[in-house]
This record gives sequence, C-alpha cells and structure tokens, in this order.
Amino acid sequence: MNRPGSEPLAVSAAAAPDTARSGRWRVDTDPERVERDLTCLVLTLVELVRQLVERQCVRRMDQGDLSDEQIETLGLTLMRLEEAMTELCERFDLSPSDLNLDLGPLGTLLPVD
Repeated sequence: MNRPGSEPLAVSAAAAPDTARSGRWRVDTDPERVERDLTCLVLTLVELVRQLVERQCVRRMDQGDLSDEQIETLGLTLMRLEEAMTELCERFDLSPSDLNLDLGPLGTLLPVD
C-alpha cells in the first residue's frame, strides 16, 4: 500500500511521542491522504476477496460441482468485478502493486502473478 518513499497510513515521518508535553503521538490528518489511504485499504480487501472467490470458483469447476450455466454466470460476474476494480484503481490513481500490502517476513498479501 505504501509506495517507496511514502509514509505509513496517515502518520507523518515526524510522528514521535511528545513526552515533554503529553506523551501522545502527533498524527498527520491531511484529509486527502487519509481518504486515499482508506480507499487503498478498502480496494485491497475487495481485491483479496475477489481473488479468493475466483479460486473457489475454479476449484468447484474442476470438481464438477457447477453447471454450465453457473460457470457462465460466475465467469461473467468475476470479469465485471475485475473491470470495476480496474476502473476504481484508475479513478484513485492506484496501481495493482499499491493494493499488495507488504506483510514483512510473510511476504505480500496478494500473490504476484
């Protein structure tokens, strides 16, 4: 979600405990940045669910659990959802890599194709 050189979600690089006064952290509450980061987080979750549903559909199709009509409906629905995700990413100037959270030693949230 963070681009190289960017700061974590809505926290400025200067965020540090102000122990001399209150012991609280200073947080950058720039509304545009918060909105963009929240949008990125929501789209990341939607993309994760979309990929999980797609894998489940492929698994069920391989097992023969779905009729031809169900396969056609699911395929069309998943294509439309992928198109909607692409449009939303373009609208908010996000790339697919922006949606792939780095989980540290665990790797990335979404598989890299």
